[in-house]
Amino acid sequence: MTLPYLQQLATQSGGILYLMLALLTLTLTVSVERAWALRSITRHGERLIAALTTLRDHDHLHLTQLRDQAAPLHQTLLATTLALEPEQVLADRLDEVIFLHVPLLDRRLWVLDTTVTLAPLLGLLGTIIGMFHAFQVLAAPGAAPHAVTGGVAEALVATAAGLLIAVIGLVVFNGLNERVRLAVHQLETLKMMLVNRFAQSPQPCFCKEGKA
Repeated sequence: MTLPYLQQLATQSGGILYLMLALLTLTLTVSVERAWALRSITRHGERLIAALTTLRDHDHLHLTQLRDQAAPLHQTLLATTLALEPEQVLADRLDEVIFLHVPLLDRRLWVLDTTVTLAPLLGLLGTIIGMFHAFQVLAAPGAAPHAVTGGVAEALVATAAGLLIAVIGLVVFNGLNERVRLAVHQLETLKMMLVNRFAQSPQPCFCKEGKA
């Protein structure tokens, strides 16, 4: 397909193909950015979990070193742990950090979710507009039937493009959702490991019982 032919198809679709090209560019941009960010977060999480597995209880020196080497998201968890809160307070503080950061993991994924629904509808709209142009040929004197069938075939390009964008968006959206689920699971695992290793144990009570 030559560039002039593609421009002709885009014009016959009422400009819908130009809009779908922008939608495809946006989908690929969001996909690459989120895939890179979530991959970095999960890889840092795997390394931090492996390091905490061999860490001794209340080893604040090595925890500080891990904090300095961790990703920004995990640094907040480790910095909260270094505050030496009692067990229940530490667990609540770590929950607060997780709740604040979880929405940042799946940001802009709504773009992919919207693309999966919007792209086929735009493709159908572009096909309908192209069909109008195709059947207008019949109004011309001496119109050949193959001109109409050729116009219909060209109009279906918009539907095919919409379905292609929707398939790409759906596959990437499901893959990124799985990455988000893994990242949240890592945060919950890190929280449990930090509470088990660094929460202060309750002080024993040596109160004397009163004599009857």
